[in-house]
Amino acid sequence: MKNRTDSFVSVGNWPSAGSFEFNTDILATNPINLSIVLGVLIFFGKGVLNDLLDKRKQRILNTIRNSEELRRGAVEQLERARAQLRKVEIEADEYRTNGYSEIEREKVNLINATCGSLERLESYKNETLLFEQQRAINQVRQQVFQQALQIALGTLNSCLNSELHFRTISANICILGSVEEITD
Repeated sequence: MKNRTDSFVSVGNWPSAGSFEFNTDILATNPINLSIVLGVLIFFGKGVLNDLLDKRKQRILNTIRNSEELRRGAVEQLERARAQLRKVEIEADEYRTNGYSEIEREKVNLINATCGSLERLESYKNETLLFEQQRAINQVRQQVFQQALQIALGTLNSCLNSELHFRTISANICILGSVEEITD
């Protein structure tokens, strides 16, 4: 560790450069040295610099070409995706339209079926009411007929004696005998 710090400490012990002076020695001045160095660099480095610049230019052009190809590919993919999207939107509209049409058809069919069922039920109801009416009328007729028959029998039984009864039977037998002769 001491060796490292010694080297830094020794930097501070350098002699100072002194003051700034103008150098009149033309060979020792920097502009001539710089022009010679630049001349050598330009003469020998022109080819190297041109090669470096050409390589850089080619890399840039290749990058631009690749970017253009990628852009064209992306544009083609975008167009395909847009076409696919349009196709899917058209199909979705068709499905939506067909779905609405199908729903409307089913709704109309359901309404028609319900109306038909209601009409049949109304018809069955009317038939049942008519049947029940006829049955009630027949029951009333039968009861009235039975009551009238009982009253008539009661009246006949109270009014008939055996002689009148015998004459009525004889008259009825004669009527039946004459009916048989007509039919033969």
